[in-house]
Amino acid sequence: MGFSNLKANNKGNTISCSDTTLGADTMFYQEKDFIGYSHIQHLIPKFSPFNKAIASVIISACKISTSKKYDYGNKFNRDAMNSTTIQLPTKNNKIDFDFMESFITELEKSHINELNAYLTATGLKNYTLTAQEEKVLQDFEKIKWSTFNLEKLFGKATRGRRLKSADRIEGKLPFVTAGETDEGVSAFIDNDVIIFPKNTTTIDMFGSAKYRNYKYGGDDHIAVVHTNNLPKFAAIFVTTAIHKTSYNGQFNYGRNFYAKDADVLNISLPIKNNQPDYELMDTYMSAVHKLVIKDVILYVDNKITS
Repeated sequence: MGFSNLKANNKGNTISCSDTTLGADTMFYQEKDFIGYSHIQHLIPKFSPFNKAIASVIISACKISTSKKYDYGNKFNRDAMNSTTIQLPTKNNKIDFDFMESFITELEKSHINELNAYLTATGLKNYTLTAQEEKVLQDFEKIKWSTFNLEKLFGKATRGRRLKSADRIEGKLPFVTAGETDEGVSAFIDNDVIIFPKNTTTIDMFGSAKYRNYKYGGDDHIAVVHTNNLPKFAAIFVTTAIHKTSYNGQFNYGRNFYAKDADVLNISLPIKNNQPDYELMDTYMSAVHKLVIKDVILYVDNKITS
């Protein structure tokens, strides 16, 4: 949850888990010494060696063993943890720790190589800021802002159409509904629906705004703001501005956000000559993107060379 200057009360290189309805889904490897609340269970290994790779296999085995066994009336607590049995690889009737370590190492190497190939193919490995990007970051506090109406900027928002789960035909088109899980993509369909263009923004019934860099369909709990004529990073900036205004708890199950609400929504944007400065927005978000991806690239490069 955070970091503290208080003295740790639990040793690292162990496993933590909380009393939960989700079985072992809240089980995590703790590399460093840590502070745990009273509802946190601390699993200390009675064997050696023990490390992150071995812990990963054990946690996965625990998740398989406890899947769908627990609910609000039957929590995965200390007694349940103590009585849980799991399956692990063995050799000569003993736990094969060497295999577990080598398996996780090879699995990690495979994923790192895939990630590196993706970063290279998409041009994301370039994280060096341009002079323009550096200047925008330095001068950001000096930027002038103004308020703009969404409909006047992008025209009327479009509302998706209801498509019951039972009527959805499996396919490849992302179908967006309300919610945060999987960015609101509830299914991939092949139905004859309105296909919204990429580089647009969706706002769900709770006011949560998300940028879409792909074509998609949407149900009637989704409003689409047509930012598709903007540069990519400027559209992402606008999405953030929308989310900041629309997702403040004012919309819920009793008061849904609809397309008509998007049309009257006012957002704050940087300006130049009293008009939205989309060039600045695009440059700023490009710089932020590079700063975020930099740590990922350095991590991948370090893993490949180590």
